[in-house]
Amino acid sequence: MYIHVGCHIQYECPQPTPMLFVLSPSHNSNHYLAEEKRSVTPSVSIDEYMDTYGNIVWRLVAPEGSFQIDYDALVALPATPDPVFPDLPKTAVENLPSDVIIYTLPSRLCPSDMFIDEAWQLFGDVQGGWAQVQAVCDWLHDNILYAPDSTSSTTAWDSYQQRQGVCRDFAHLGVSFCRALNFPARYVCGYLPDIDVPVNPTPMDFHAWFEVFIDGIWCTFDARHNTPRIGRVLVARGRDAIDVAFATLYGGAQMTTLKVWADQVDEQSTLGALASQ
Repeated sequence: MYIHVGCHIQYECPQPTPMLFVLSPSHNSNHYLAEEKRSVTPSVSIDEYMDTYGNIVWRLVAPEGSFQIDYDALVALPATPDPVFPDLPKTAVENLPSDVIIYTLPSRLCPSDMFIDEAWQLFGDVQGGWAQVQAVCDWLHDNILYAPDSTSSTTAWDSYQQRQGVCRDFAHLGVSFCRALNFPARYVCGYLPDIDVPVNPTPMDFHAWFEVFIDGIWCTFDARHNTPRIGRVLVARGRDAIDVAFATLYGGAQMTTLKVWADQVDEQSTLGALASQ
């Protein structure tokens, strides 16, 4: 299956502004980047590097005035839903690999230490690793209202107190509850097309979900939708949204336009052919 993903972003910059972008699908075993194209207007040089978490980052300086970045990619991936492993047991903290321990610790937007009492009261009696995490997702899906009122500084604790948030907040809440239950958990962002589900009438945006390390496997969970989805294109992973922001601006630039797309296309498609449609 092929998914066409991408975005168009415009800014107004009062002065030259250093920027970082995380927009390109990650290199992993679940999907293959068949083709990609990026452009910036006005044209500037772009440096690319891999950050601490293995994410692809573009670094540039936008000139004063109007600036835009356009990105398109064709991604090949299995036409199957997120895998489900309901019988996975929980791994004791003392048996966790050293490289996942960082994902058990609180972070700025996921203050998991504040969730310990609530987490164990709500989910402490649930047996099994997968079952306990799924119980977290079920509770969040049923008790947190999807409402687009959060900001980039909204923490998981803020969302918990307000009982509302966007996909980013659902992911932060899932990460925080799971870390409070001694699971390694990390925040994930990417593109999610509407495949085999009712089409969402609101404009598409980047999506966020989370992964939990259970019995040696990083497993995908999405408390916002709370059902296995098809066509999930992973862009970046980190401790929370700060690590994987699609754009980081070092200055007073204002975003004026954001358009995001993620659609299933014919396997014979090319970016050139799609652009001409």
